[in-house]
Amino acid sequence: MWTLQMSGVTIEALDHELEKIFREHYRMVYRTAYGVTGNAADAEDIVQTIFLRLLRRDVRPDLKNAKAYLYKAAVNLALSTVQATKRRILIDDPEKLEAPESGHASAEEIHQQLYEAVAQLSPGAAEILILRYVHNYSDAEIAKLLGTTRGTIAVSLYRSRSRLKKLMRPLGDMP
Repeated sequence: MWTLQMSGVTIEALDHELEKIFREHYRMVYRTAYGVTGNAADAEDIVQTIFLRLLRRDVRPDLKNAKAYLYKAAVNLALSTVQATKRRILIDDPEKLEAPESGHASAEEIHQQLYEAVAQLSPGAAEILILRYVHNYSDAEIAKLLGTTRGTIAVSLYRSRSRLKKLMRPLGDMP
């Protein structure tokens, strides 16, 4: 195997570093993606996409805080995936646009509605919700990770939960 020397760092060393980062953070990236999409196949695709993008880059980002970088990438890509899936379903199946006749939703339908509601939040709000409810971080831990105050996180969580409640209401219950 040959190596290419670039600014005193070999490509082989960079690949080894990326492999180490993959091994350390794979589970967190997968859980994050799954927490947003609710779909194991989509979560796996998101993980692969993130690491393939890093592998294919000529210039790699500074990954001193790889966990934060990968977490944010997973949230953003997962939100994009949910939004794209929703658009594709509406285009492919016009019957989905019609309101359901029964007033009872299955657990699967409720989960799908939740994932779609989370996708309507801002990436920052979704990121904080996922850290809190998927990864079980405290408000203080989230604040430290994101470089903000605990109060800011608490307010964001309150507003995000309130917005989710509104988005989760069935259409017939809206005033």
